[in-house]
Amino acid sequence: MKAVFPALDGFGLSVTDHGIAAKRVMDVALALLAIAFCLPLFALITLAITLDSRGPVIFCQRRAGRSGQLFGIYKFRSMHVLEDGAEIVQATRGDARITRIGRLLRASSLDELPQLFNVLSGEMSLVGPRPHALAHDEYYSACIANYRIRQQVKPGITGWAQVNGIRGATLQLSDMQARIDLDAWYVAHESLWLDLLILARTPLEVLRHRNAV
Repeated sequence: MKAVFPALDGFGLSVTDHGIAAKRVMDVALALLAIAFCLPLFALITLAITLDSRGPVIFCQRRAGRSGQLFGIYKFRSMHVLEDGAEIVQATRGDARITRIGRLLRASSLDELPQLFNVLSGEMSLVGPRPHALAHDEYYSACIANYRIRQQVKPGITGWAQVNGIRGATLQLSDMQARIDLDAWYVAHESLWLDLLILARTPLEVLRHRNAV
């Protein structure tokens, strides 16, 4: 089937691991529902970005997924710059690079909505450790012993660290260590029920705007 329809490769379900198969079914079903529900919102955000500043509506940046496999993560553009090189400066509160519409999108996490298509393609899951820019992967993996453990599972749109308030800029090494420790806990305890709990808690966390940049 994959040889005939290569575009469907990402939709494959494991037949040897029922847990992975169930998670993949949930990812595809919920992502399709979310995209259908959010289509008017996609249109409004596209219009707002186009009117607010010059540049593409969708920003694609390289990230490392499960087992370090590279993919392009999709976001609504929220900055005047399109960084994807060897040096990437993390966004901070009051960052001049963030557009007017971008501040609203980032505060509400609406800039992450295009990642629903990354979920459909199989590059991401709805729940998992948030993928970082490649430059940050290289830096933090050299400083934090258990950093790469997060790549044992698919990255997610939301995760255990995010619903526990560990999101946004990591100004100190200890900030990233706290995130990685929570990611490592998720990897060790990953289950469908835990994913459902994280999905249920995510809207509440978004509304709190805790540490959002």
